[in-house]
Amino acid sequence: MPLELSVDRSSPVPLYFQLSQQLEAAIEHGALTPGSLLGNEIELAGRLGLSRPTVRQAIQSLVDKGLLVRRRGVGTQVVHSQVKRPLELSSLYDDLEAAGQRPATKVIVNTVVQASAEVAAALNVAEDSDVHRVERLRLSHGEPMAYLCNYLPPGLFELNTDQLEATGLYRLMRAAGITLHSARQSIGARGATAEEAERLTEREGAPLLTMQRTTFDDTGRAVEFGTHTYRPTRYSFEFQLLVRP
Repeated sequence: MPLELSVDRSSPVPLYFQLSQQLEAAIEHGALTPGSLLGNEIELAGRLGLSRPTVRQAIQSLVDKGLLVRRRGVGTQVVHSQVKRPLELSSLYDDLEAAGQRPATKVIVNTVVQASAEVAAALNVAEDSDVHRVERLRLSHGEPMAYLCNYLPPGLFELNTDQLEATGLYRLMRAAGITLHSARQSIGARGATAEEAERLTEREGAPLLTMQRTTFDDTGRAVEFGTHTYRPTRYSFEFQLLVRP
């Protein structure tokens, strides 16, 4: 069925932005499903009485956001919508699954290393003591979304590679009887290194979201320290801000 699209010419909001917002909402709510073709720019412009450059600008804004992709010989195609993650103590795996994003994991590293000063401080262990290091590539619908590097205290629970690829780290912790209580987290952004760009299929220097988190159990013990990088075209953090009385 054709989408119900319209523009308000009396509105101060630019016409291209009105159109891009409606198309983005259609993608987010499933009216435009991943893999579907958007249609001809000329036909869309004719339906709405818009100029072709206006329609092209609206579509390009969604291409820039990673919601649409132009494929030669195919046309403009809908890709998977961006995952919006609430700022709460949750697992990326669980968030992706809840959003219907079909998460998958590839374990790159699962080993014991000596704790650096930063890791030792985060986990409250001695510098150069043994800690467990796990590096994973998290995918959604077969596409790389995030690279996760986590450190855990020794002897916390058995970190089986097959289990790490089958489910999320926090689920494994809970199954081992660990009660997650709180976390200290910081969020940032920077350009991708050559290695990160290759992992996440981005260009070198492309902007990446970063997240660093130390998680504590209900006894106050640090049970995990993670440094993660995310593709911003596929992922964002959501905040709820309250006005202080």
